[in-house]
Amino acid sequence: MLEGTGAVLRGLDKLSSQTSDLEVRQGQTMRYGHLQITLSDCRYPEGTPARATAYLVIEDDNADAPLFAGWMLASAPALNAMDHQRYDVWVLRCTTE
Repeated sequence: MLEGTGAVLRGLDKLSSQTSDLEVRQGQTMRYGHLQITLSDCRYPEGTPARATAYLVIEDDNADAPLFAGWMLASAPALNAMDHQRYDVWVLRCTTE
């Protein structure tokens, strides 16, 4: 497994049905609506950054505990899905630059 420099995530706002591609660097925290998304690590098999595995911590400004903390797989987003009433977030691929 190789380590990426960041990840491309896709966010879905279920109320507006609008999707957004979010590029986040390793160790960075970014905002998506009232969520804070922190990427700790993104790994992928050599030659296939689209088969990414990313460690994410996703927090809601209105919640005491993280909504999601763990590994999310680009090839199987339903395995470790984040459960939120308004937003969906999933991994598309690792970035390598």
